Amino acid sequence: MKLQKLVYYSKAWHLVWETKPLFDDRTEAWANGPVVPRLYFKHRSQYTISELPDGDPEQLTSAEKESIDIVLGHYGEMKAFELSDLTHREKPWKDARGDTPAGQRSNVEITDQKLYEYYDGLVGVE
Repeated sequence: MKLQKLVYYSKAWHLVWETKPLFDDRTEAWANGPVVPRLYFKHRSQYTISELPDGDPEQLTSAEKESIDIVLGHYGEMKAFELSDLTHREKPWKDARGDTPAGQRSNVEITDQKLYEYYDGLVGVE
């Protein structure tokens, strides 16, 4: 769950800082917070992920690496449930969930536009 939330925040903040997506995969408003389904299904049932056989950090641009590093520096020490709680209080996940009851499955997309609008609005807010 923690990986999902860190990926979500990396995508959101990279959109704000670079005005382009970090990756193209869909992000959905699942019951426990935002999830990238393709990543979830690749690593489901793994409590700890020690390697990413399909990943290649050398393919990242310096701006992408910087965005990820900043997000990890800010959110990385938080526990999975803290990150989940944080996403549950934020507009992109809440809006995508709409009237969906707590705990109920949903595959509604959290669009890049919604991510950008919300997190860009936080820039400069303390």
